[in-house]
Amino acid sequence: MKMGSGFAAPNVFLCLLLFMSAYRSGAREMTDILLQSEELIGHNHDAHHHVHAHQSSHMDHMDPSSMVFFTMKDLKKGITMPIYFRVNELSNVFPHLLPREEADSIPFSLEELAFLLKHFSFSKDSTQARAMEHTLKQCENQPIEGEIKFCPTSLESMLDFARSAFSSGTEFKFVNTRRLTKSTTQFQNYTILEVPDQIFAPKMVACHTMPYPYAVFYCHSQETENKAFRVSLVGDNGDRVEAIAVCHMDTSKWSRDHASFRVLGIEPGSSHVCHFFQPDNLIFVPVSSSISNI
Repeated sequence: MKMGSGFAAPNVFLCLLLFMSAYRSGAREMTDILLQSEELIGHNHDAHHHVHAHQSSHMDHMDPSSMVFFTMKDLKKGITMPIYFRVNELSNVFPHLLPREEADSIPFSLEELAFLLKHFSFSKDSTQARAMEHTLKQCENQPIEGEIKFCPTSLESMLDFARSAFSSGTEFKFVNTRRLTKSTTQFQNYTILEVPDQIFAPKMVACHTMPYPYAVFYCHSQETENKAFRVSLVGDNGDRVEAIAVCHMDTSKWSRDHASFRVLGIEPGSSHVCHFFQPDNLIFVPVSSSISNI
């Protein structure tokens, strides 16, 4: 069994390490992230027929950004499925994280939306305004039963939340999806190259980027059973991706409007749901987590 070290891209890891060591002692981009966050986090609340190339015709009308869902029977070497991966990566997101002092000086509340639009010079009918309203609503929604959630607006507050979610004294690291080849292709068929690895973590904290004028994450942790995997993929055009995926084993509390039920053709609680993480998202897991082939 291999120990789970070195999951994260080195340049991003160094950025986080500077902060974590102390604790241990644009419109197009907005639209892209908005579509993905609506699919993952859902229309009322939080996020999430398997999706092979020979799917039924209703898939042809799906928004490509929703093509991230699957079930565990798809986690097999040689399986091909259409997957959407944003081009944006964590290394592009972290420079837009504000220092805590600056982030705390800016209101982050739906009540203050009019002020915020004026502050950032966005018209109320703009794409940016819609994106900001979406983010503020999702961040202010109540968590589902058995879930804790928080929208950090600084790296320090993100690490504070992650630390609070784990047992006292637990050291943690992060894993993330990585593009191994430079590419601007976001949606294509991918084939699983190797038997996926399972990341054995007793608890995890997932953080999704949200559309906002500066970097904001939607972070949450669930008490229900979740399984994390590392999956090696190759696209039809030769793109290589080392993807992180999570399977939520209990979906009974999820909203019926959740995109995964529409994509997979299932009902809340009738099946587990798996989804790939975007390259600009991350998952915190205990340092003690190990990995092994499934």
